[in-house]
Amino acid sequence: QVQIVESGGGLVQPGGSLRLSCAASGNAFRFFHMTWYRQTPEKQRDLVASITPGGGTTYADSVKGRFTISRDNAKNTVYLQMNSLNSEDTAVYYCNVKYGGSFGTYEYWGQGTQVTVSS
Repeated sequence: QVQIVESGGGLVQPGGSLRLSCAASGNAFRFFHMTWYRQTPEKQRDLVASITPGGGTTYADSVKGRFTISRDNAKNTVYLQMNSLNSEDTAVYYCNVKYGGSFGTYEYWGQGTQVTVSS
């Protein structure tokens, strides 16, 4: 079992910045594929950004140039730096963990952290 603790959400004005953190338990964090998803008030859940064990990154078109995903394996933590936030970024952000095991893949989700962009 992997336990995930998310933090950093909150209320921010348009144009502002926020950094989300996702800490995952275990001694195999360096092998985890980490992804941030978000669910809008309309209940749509979309991929925001992902990072591979080797550090390769993927971003949704809507956040390219504004968001940066990174990982610190020594701290078992992945970060999502969000800049130039706008109202369309308002959502519950979820941290997702995937890794391969003896009989397939394992997947875990965090509890979500609310991000609200409003003036």
